[in-house]
Amino acid sequence: MAGARGLDRVERPRLYEQVVERLLDHVIEQRLRPGDRLPPERDLAERLGVSRATVAQALVALEVLGVIDVQHGNGAVLRYRPSSAAVLRGLREHTDRLPDIVDARSAVETKIAELAALRRTPEDLAAVEDALEVMDRDIARGGRGLHGDELFHGAVTAAAHSAVLARLMTFISDLVRETRIESLSQEGRPERSLESHRAIARAIRAQDPEAAARAMVEHIRLVSDVAVLRPE
Repeated sequence: MAGARGLDRVERPRLYEQVVERLLDHVIEQRLRPGDRLPPERDLAERLGVSRATVAQALVALEVLGVIDVQHGNGAVLRYRPSSAAVLRGLREHTDRLPDIVDARSAVETKIAELAALRRTPEDLAAVEDALEVMDRDIARGGRGLHGDELFHGAVTAAAHSAVLARLMTFISDLVRETRIESLSQEGRPERSLESHRAIARAIRAQDPEAAARAMVEHIRLVSDVAVLRPE
């Protein structure tokens, strides 16, 4: 029968998905409200009997979907209370659309970097440099550089002076945020991302559109290599 599942292979729930469900149960049982904090990662790992890496993976999943906001020094703060079914469905949809997000970023942001190298003004360069400083300071304090990353790509987009491309980036901004969180949550990735940002900035500063495009392609390739939400 078409569409019948019968004795098809049963998918094993990923461990981090089980942790996600437990965390959502905790939110409901404790009647947590937006603005309330979840227990520290170490405590969650001990209480759930899993590794801190698995807890971290679950927290990234919730952050990608906008359920929590992970703040350096403050832990995970609840943004809203969704149902478990909605979250798990959202995780699978995110995994399915990730390749399309990467394709879109590669197509649009590569052209943006090229135009930025051709059209940037001194003010544009200052904004790019300021974004790099913000990201550098955050990483030095133990953060992931999320805000600086967002500022950098926004500054490069502005430097391209293309209203249509800027509008396209605004249109996919929520999807880009998903990949940004997922990528910068991986060990060593913030530092590598910052270095690839600097390569893009150097090419833009030198008004070398080909080098800027190549550097952006390499950057997108780097940030698209995400393993946080892949099957275990």
